[in-house]
Amino acid sequence: MWNHHVLMERLNVQYPIIQAGMAGGITTPHLVSTVSNAGCLGTLGAGYMNPVDMKDDIRQIKQLTPHAYGVNLFIPEFPSVTKSELKNAELLLDPYRKNLQLEDEPGIKDRENVFDKQIELILQERVPVCSFTFGVPSKDVIKDLKDAGIVVIGTATTVEEAIINEEKGVDLIVAQGSEAGGHRGTFLGPYENAMIGTMSLVPQVVDHINIPVIAAGGIMDGRGVVAAFALGAQGVQMGTAFVTSTESGADAQYKEAILQATENETVITSAFSGKPARGIQNRFIHEMKEYGDQILPYPLQNTLTKDIRKAAAIHKSPEYMSLWSGQSPRLSVGESATKILESIILQAEKVKSGN
Repeated sequence: MWNHHVLMERLNVQYPIIQAGMAGGITTPHLVSTVSNAGCLGTLGAGYMNPVDMKDDIRQIKQLTPHAYGVNLFIPEFPSVTKSELKNAELLLDPYRKNLQLEDEPGIKDRENVFDKQIELILQERVPVCSFTFGVPSKDVIKDLKDAGIVVIGTATTVEEAIINEEKGVDLIVAQGSEAGGHRGTFLGPYENAMIGTMSLVPQVVDHINIPVIAAGGIMDGRGVVAAFALGAQGVQMGTAFVTSTESGADAQYKEAILQATENETVITSAFSGKPARGIQNRFIHEMKEYGDQILPYPLQNTLTKDIRKAAAIHKSPEYMSLWSGQSPRLSVGESATKILESIILQAEKVKSGN
């Protein structure tokens, strides 16, 4: 079933399976390289990374695999808030900080725009594939990347977003269904209007653009891969499936939470970062729901809760951690990424052949 087509040729992979670029330390160089060595595309989630750490990880990946890999970046956002709004948000988080024995004031320092430096590094290191979330880079950035031979992947949660990606010049588009774990990639209008399931989104995107579509959202095994192909996608992107892998950088409590979760336990929340994201319901999400209007926009809220999430991991307190997960946690397994991919590929071949 793995007939060569445009997407596989562009990505230079044996199988059209992409490991999502999950930011925050999950996508270790070991995970990325293991996926790429298995014939798929591993992706470094560099959205929050400074250029120095990003460069170190990219060079480690190069040492660990001779195959293609990708780096995912976030389109930067710079919202403004009043001193009063900032103070209220800080006061709201004080009880959690005290509970986790955090003494330093969080505060929000002047935010440096590292996006341009990240792009420069992508070009310098000749990263084979660069993907974007939370919007589309300028045509000039896309042209610079493509002129350097770098494949550019965009993210869309609606047909209109997909069309904009194509107009800007990206090579491939990830159609992110509402089942997906982690942050919504929506950049046009309110996210509530873009909560379209993968099965509905993918064929509509395929029908309205002329470049290859990659299906994402709730896909965890070979059955999901075959279903995505049936909808017109030329590949799939999978995130939650790799969070519980042995190579993942996710904390043990995070992995266990996914392995024990059920399909009705994930919710969309802005409590941790200020941007809607799907994760496993916990105490922090439940309690913060009451104060939704006091949550700062992304990335300000993300900055304020960073030390809370870090301390929660140290104290092994998943009730205060951002446990991002898609809607298919029952399909997660605690295996090596190699075994996970072998199982996905074998199952897809069996389903496709009718066995």
